[in-house]
Amino acid sequence: MRDCGGDGPPAVLVPSLINPPTVLDLDEDVSLAAAVARMGRHVLLLDWGDARHRADLDVTGHIEQRLLPLLRGLDEPPALIGYCLGGTMAIAAANLIEVERVATLATPWTFAAYPEDTRAPLLELWRRAEPAATALDALPMEVLQSAFWSLDPARTVGKFARLAELDPQGAEVRRFVALEDWANEGEPLPLPAARELIEDLFVADLPGSDSWMVIGRAMSDRLTTPVLHCIASNDRIAPAETAPRGAAVHIAAGHVGMIVGSARGQLQAALKDFLTPCR
Repeated sequence: MRDCGGDGPPAVLVPSLINPPTVLDLDEDVSLAAAVARMGRHVLLLDWGDARHRADLDVTGHIEQRLLPLLRGLDEPPALIGYCLGGTMAIAAANLIEVERVATLATPWTFAAYPEDTRAPLLELWRRAEPAATALDALPMEVLQSAFWSLDPARTVGKFARLAELDPQGAEVRRFVALEDWANEGEPLPLPAARELIEDLFVADLPGSDSWMVIGRAMSDRLTTPVLHCIASNDRIAPAETAPRGAAVHIAAGHVGMIVGSARGQLQAALKDFLTPCR
């Protein structure tokens, strides 16, 4: 856990397994961690750490052997704020231990709601990459990045075209570089986690069918604790249709733009309203 400061009840930021946690604390101007700390929370940012130290863990194992023990070590039940797959995992944790409330950001749960032209190519990519991943005992970040790029190739080209129009010394360029570093420098995904993510979540849709088992219990997105699902309306990585059930706010942004882009103020306002009742 990285201590991001703040006073008050704990709020744990749970990032995805696929990219580093730094997008949630990118710089002083756009840091979600700093924003939540200003809301009267003691903010802890989970860092999954070196993939070599968790090479035997699937997605479920990361919840059972990493996330739950960390949360049980806190002095009081925390608010969980999960981003992308981290939100999926936060919901699972909330099925198993007491938490104060759960907010998810751009989080998929019903994987069967992904368009077939997304699920089928991802499975094909996995089948081609599986022999090399098995030899490496991990799925390299480059393979996952190629899947993300394929969702919207024109947008990938367009963002670099816009870069050429910016001041090379300006803040926008510095943030662009920081985001590209974040997107491309992640740890490889441990082989068991890659296999469960693609075969059990994306293809079999175990969460969406209430068949995903963690510590012998079926996971559900119908939580008894307060929930808020922040959905990026222009998200290609976690489309709105895949979001968990429950109270939701829709923000006109993309998967990353909702966190660090111009729409971040709307996200932070929604989180502030959601977190305020427990001050």
